[in-house]
Amino acid sequence: MKIILLLLDGIGDRSYEILNHRTPLQAAATPNLDRLALLGGNGLFHAASLGQCLPSETAHYLLFGYEPEKFPGRGLLEAVGYGVVFDDSDVLCLAHLSSVTWKEGEPILAHKRPDLEAAELNELLSAIGTYEVRGVRFQLQQTHDNDAILIMSGQASPFVSDSDPMVRGRAMARIWPLSNNPEPEQAELTAKALNEYLTHCHKVLTSHEVNRQREANDLATANFLATQRCGRRIVQESFHDRWGLKGMMIASGSVYGGLAHEIGLTFVQAEDGSDPGEDLRERIRQAMADSSHDFIHVHTKVPDEAAHTGDPRKKEAAIAALDRGLDEVIKAVERKDDLLVAITADHSTPSMSPLIHSGEPVPVALVGPTVRRDKVDVFDEASAAVGCLGLLRGQELMLMILNCADRSALLGHRLDRKERPYVPRKYEPFKLTD
Repeated sequence: MKIILLLLDGIGDRSYEILNHRTPLQAAATPNLDRLALLGGNGLFHAASLGQCLPSETAHYLLFGYEPEKFPGRGLLEAVGYGVVFDDSDVLCLAHLSSVTWKEGEPILAHKRPDLEAAELNELLSAIGTYEVRGVRFQLQQTHDNDAILIMSGQASPFVSDSDPMVRGRAMARIWPLSNNPEPEQAELTAKALNEYLTHCHKVLTSHEVNRQREANDLATANFLATQRCGRRIVQESFHDRWGLKGMMIASGSVYGGLAHEIGLTFVQAEDGSDPGEDLRERIRQAMADSSHDFIHVHTKVPDEAAHTGDPRKKEAAIAALDRGLDEVIKAVERKDDLLVAITADHSTPSMSPLIHSGEPVPVALVGPTVRRDKVDVFDEASAAVGCLGLLRGQELMLMILNCADRSALLGHRLDRKERPYVPRKYEPFKLTD
């Protein structure tokens, strides 16, 4: 049975007075999502614990059934997705230029990402591109616009905190070694070295001619390097070994390409056009046409990006536009007896909140020939709560998908050295002993 997991990134939200106390998903015209709800079983999903606010990369990693302690870090995933060259022992960190103003001796974040020309960005990033202190070598590599990967080599540890508060008006943070980390001496050294590097960057950027010119023209300067989410490569069990499924991911973001690479999914780079519904329809067509994978993850970032505009009505419109791209998958699941469709999100993204993401669960629907049908006929955060799937958390989504695809193993039934959640298609047959 072919499995298609449709992931509408950040589609969950909160209720707003401007939408008559409905969420954007409740307010949007979604006849196709509602049809999928009617055809299948519904419930709620959270990739970790209720109330926990997850970034997309962590939520995806967890919903694919992996353990949080083995998560390699957003910096690592972005680096892999962008093709950054590094050694497995290196530490990779997200970085970008920000603007700070000093108030009572503290660097207050004034502009998260100043609007810079490409030439200005190149000059500033080049000026702070390399540095070495305390046995830690720093190399800054631009990836896209005002985004970069900071590569830390030598005595570097990923167990250090972030400098980026992510919210304007807050102070940039001092770097600390994380408490109870497995390499305390190395983390302590890395924190000190990174603080010294960021001090060096601020001095260089503040006095740079690009920023002097911007200040003279009353433009925001880019005078601080914000860093966050360090990581280092951790060898992962492949998705195929974990679930017995040959998997593929269709997505546009580099971080998803990095995650696909690390867990052994075939990655198909998608392009984001002007019509979200048509983009989603085309990705679903690719998934339907593929004959070499059992499991295909189809991703769209549209709801999440709409939520970050701060306008619930824009998210409502974006969801309605996406819904129009689901027409063909409905026709397919209605006529095929070998297709299982799962549709959900990785997390909730509030349209009006200081939170980046929020911790409410998101709706999930499973549609296919083996799925129990309930009485839910609307796909939204509240209606799904009374569905027959209940509340799924973490790897329970993949376990339920495996179950509904008739691929699950009976617990305790082992056909090779490792107990697996699926019956392996290949195992060594018995041979008579001499």
